[in-house]
Amino acid sequence: MKFIVSSSYLLKQLQVLGNVINSSNTLPILDNFLFDLDHNVLTVSASDLETTMSATLGIDSESKGSVAVPAKLLLEILKTFPEQPLTFTVEENSTIEISSNSGKYALAYALGDEFPKSVNLDDPSVTLVPADVLATAISKTIFAAGNDDLRPVMSGVFFQFSPQGLTFVATDAHKLVKYARTDVTASQVADFIMPKKPLNILKNILGSSDAEVKIEYNDSNATFSFDNYVLMCRLIDGKYPNYEAVIPKENPNKLMIDRSQFLSSVRRVAIFSNKTTHQIRLKIAGAELNVSAEDIDYSNKAEERLTCDYQGDDMQIGYNSRFLTEMLTNLQSDMIMLEMSLPNRAGILTPVDGLEEGETVTMLVMPVMLNS
Repeated sequence: MKFIVSSSYLLKQLQVLGNVINSSNTLPILDNFLFDLDHNVLTVSASDLETTMSATLGIDSESKGSVAVPAKLLLEILKTFPEQPLTFTVEENSTIEISSNSGKYALAYALGDEFPKSVNLDDPSVTLVPADVLATAISKTIFAAGNDDLRPVMSGVFFQFSPQGLTFVATDAHKLVKYARTDVTASQVADFIMPKKPLNILKNILGSSDAEVKIEYNDSNATFSFDNYVLMCRLIDGKYPNYEAVIPKENPNKLMIDRSQFLSSVRRVAIFSNKTTHQIRLKIAGAELNVSAEDIDYSNKAEERLTCDYQGDDMQIGYNSRFLTEMLTNLQSDMIMLEMSLPNRAGILTPVDGLEEGETVTMLVMPVMLNS
């Protein structure tokens, strides 16, 4: 088994696949990349059993075979090479030799048969989504997913496909984000919960792609295919909570304000808030928004006044500043709308401008009890 490949081309693909490999694996074989060679096509795979990703590379070769190569060692050596062709040769003594312009390097390899086989989806449903739409949907929602191992369904992003459009939802019970598109649709109704790790990998590589992503899914697995990559992962098992039930429908109090001005103000005032509750107080009356925070234990307090456009009753409401900051940072619009009904009901944050046709973003943030 022998092949020739460009060093930088190989490194670029392996760095993407390297994100799949865990720092500590239960099976030693998972510390390797699987190289599967079939003449001019080299398929490189990485897996952690839950997520498997492969990249197909066009190379120069006339042989066939498969070997598992130590991932960390290979990435380290590739990073040091300037752009040049590298020749990989599998030797008889269980080593793979890399020849460069300046030298030779031998790594021990394992047999390719030991690597876990990827699952084939039986009769999957298929949906095509433009890469930029999927990348936006992931980055708009993933930050709101929870980290609680006791509630695994909330630790992922809920994908809801239908002929009317696509909806992506994430929540950790304190905040919720719903991202919807009506300009991209699926042929049939389906929903599944995607874990965070594969979504983060996808988010990082989809941004630079203008391809269409082919999503295939059944009850237990989903596959994402685009460009020369295929990412397959096990879905989170369970029923997603009924998120529509927690989004308040009647919100008579509407506050419109400049997003970056509000965000800067919340960040500054939050420095003076209590370090365990991160609580800030919004006091709205007329066209004035008063943002304040106090840490009684240390006698720290801050208060800022902002002008805003407000329709509704005068009110005071408390929020966790970290959630509010995350949400405001994640929105790209110039102006945002905060809709509220009562100080103990969730507030709804939406962008007023900057959205594409058929795109909606709804963010919901739970209030915190104010100490009067």
